[in-house]
Amino acid sequence: MAGGTKRLPRAIREQQMLDAAVEVFSRRGFHDTSMDAIAAEAKISKPMLYLYYGSKDELFRACVQRERTRFIESVTPAGNPLLTPHEQLRTALEAFLGFVDRNRRSWQVLYRQAMSQQGFASEIENARERVIELTAKLLESNAKHAEPGTNFDVIAAAVIGAGEAIADRLAGGRIEVSQAVDLLDDLAWRGLAGRKKTE
Repeated sequence: MAGGTKRLPRAIREQQMLDAAVEVFSRRGFHDTSMDAIAAEAKISKPMLYLYYGSKDELFRACVQRERTRFIESVTPAGNPLLTPHEQLRTALEAFLGFVDRNRRSWQVLYRQAMSQQGFASEIENARERVIELTAKLLESNAKHAEPGTNFDVIAAAVIGAGEAIADRLAGGRIEVSQAVDLLDDLAWRGLAGRKKTE
């Protein structure tokens, strides 16, 4: 065990373990990650890691829950009722893509690995459905020229799917945050919100 970790408060030590786990899971994937590798990354003994998290599944779940909470906290300002629906959407896009840009390892664990792991995918999918529902409401609330019967749930699902694909490119360093926000904003608001082509 590295010097200086023995007397750390439990909460700080837990966060260090989760930081190390996110790092290793994002590099190696769930199946190829071992508790030995995570313990080594965290500079602690494997027995101590098991003392805090009894299994790899339990540790991965803790990572997913922490990163999901951080993500939700980052987009909370978009719910400000003083903002117009378009401002709320724009704020949500900036928060979402900004989070991905600052936490690229988290994105890999949250949306790529967790979605492919049985037992974890449902948690992420439930959160995803809530985001789609919110997006649909934002689009519908300001789509004054939408065609009758426009299915905003489907439109929102398309926007979120595009957002995830763009977030992957952002996490890979292939697009800047500002470009990504503008692209999704244009797609959601001008292209998919049911507005007339002449506007």
